[in-house]
This record gives sequence, C-alpha cells and structure tokens, in this order.
Amino acid sequence: MSSLAQHGRTAMAAHDDLALTASTAVEVICSNLAFPEGPAFAPDGSLWWVELQGGCLSTITPEDVRRYQVGGHPNGLTFDCAGGAWFCDAGMRAIRRLDLAAGTARTLASRGRGEPLNKPNDLAFDSRGTLVFTCPGDSRTEPTGSIWAYHDGIEPEPVADNLYFPNGLALADDGRSLVVAETYRHRLWKGEWDPENLRWINPRPWAEIGGPTGPDGMALGADGLLYVAVFGQGCIKAVDPTGTIVAVYATPGSRPTNCAFDPTGERGLVVTEAERGEVLSYPGLGRGATLFDGCRP
Repeated sequence: MSSLAQHGRTAMAAHDDLALTASTAVEVICSNLAFPEGPAFAPDGSLWWVELQGGCLSTITPEDVRRYQVGGHPNGLTFDCAGGAWFCDAGMRAIRRLDLAAGTARTLASRGRGEPLNKPNDLAFDSRGTLVFTCPGDSRTEPTGSIWAYHDGIEPEPVADNLYFPNGLALADDGRSLVVAETYRHRLWKGEWDPENLRWINPRPWAEIGGPTGPDGMALGADGLLYVAVFGQGCIKAVDPTGTIVAVYATPGSRPTNCAFDPTGERGLVVTEAERGEVLSYPGLGRGATLFDGCRP
C-alpha cells in the first residue's frame, strides 16, 4: 500500500494558462440541477449524472430529466456491463449500486479496515473488474485521505493513504496506470497499477494543475489527453502523457466537478458544473478512451 450554456456558445479560457487558451462550442444539456456530479454513460448510451444535494441519480430523456431518489449524497458514478449504476455516497459513507430495472439501490460496501468508509468520492473499474475509489473524508488541511479497491462481496482493501483530498481518478495507459487528483495540493499523481495484487506502484506527482481549489474529476480522450475539471477555476485542462497542460477550455460557471466522454462522440466531452447547476457538452472534443465496465476478462 502506498502512503503518501446555450447552443453555439464559444468557450474561452481566461486563466493563468493564457497561452494555452482554446475555444470550442459548448452546449447546455440541462440546468437547474442540485450540485451535479459524476457524469457517466450507461451501456445503452444514455447519459446519467448524480445530484449530490438532491440525493438522486438522474438521466436525460427526450421529454425531460428522470430522477431516481437514492438518498444520501451521491457523488461519483460508473456503470457495469449489466447496466447497474455504481456510485459513491459520501453521505452514507458507502459504495452503492442502483438496479435500474427495479429502481432500487443497495449498499455494496460501507466499511474498510473495520471502520466506516471516509466519504467515498469517485470510482472506476480496472481491467480485472475491481472497483478503485477515493475516500477524501475531510482531508482538506490534514493528509487523511485514502484510496481503496473493492471486489463484490469482499471488504475494500486500502491502496494508498496520507493524501490531501484524493478526488477524481482514471485508469490510463490501457489500465496500466492509475491517475488520482489530490485536490488540495493542486496536482495529479500517477503510478503503475497492478490489478492482480491491487498495488499502486511508484506513485509520483505527475501534473501541477493549479487552484484555488484544485483538480476534481477527469476523463481520458481518444486523443491521448486527460481532461481534468478544475473546481473553483472554471475550466477544463487537457494534460498530455508527459503531464504537461496543453489546452484550457472555459466552463460557464466556476465549479466544474467532473467530466465524461460520449462513447458515440456526438456530445463530445460532457461536464457537470455545480455553480450554475448545469450539465454541459463540448461536442468538438470528440470521443473518449474505452472504459472498463466491471466485467472480468
């Protein structure tokens, strides 16, 4: 274990990375949401997100937004190959799964090392179907945040400790690397991921993202770039494989929380933004990298 907008609107960044300012059209998919987070696409192609302050998982339909009330404070979201929605619940301190057919949610894991999980935040499946998730708790001023790994039916195992608010995460390099946002140090960490032994090998500071709050959720593009929502700075930063920021895209509000790519490429990069309560689309950013879905090979 390691210790350590309207259709056609143009997005322009006006931040410290001025030379990296990029522009692309941004569309508002949905608004008036209660702190949207964790955008994700289900196997059937439908777009979902959570509303942390609304205690629900939400999806867009041709008619309106459909909400599934689950209680708690849902945060990160991902789907398994059966269409089940796995989500972190910071309020209930648990990893939970919504069965869409039944419309009911159940708790899968709520304790690690014999103690309640410390406010799970974001999650992703690795290449062997293990769920990797962050637990920042209240680690804004003390390095008490941690990273965990979970197999269905087995108590989560610790992967890393001593982090300042570990937040968004991504499995990069075809699952061979794990990238984690340490929000309150304004940086991304990257290390090799060993899916058989659940080890994060040689994690190291990889990209300095900046504040004032720091990096939140992230998504891998088919172009090889990692797109990072920077909460409090009102932008998405694109990071190349060397850890260098190569482009900056503005968000209409200052609090983008997370992002996900539309597998079809139609909506491009989808971003949740909490200040204005919107789900945004950047169609010009194309497709994302293929995600793992929790099914063992």
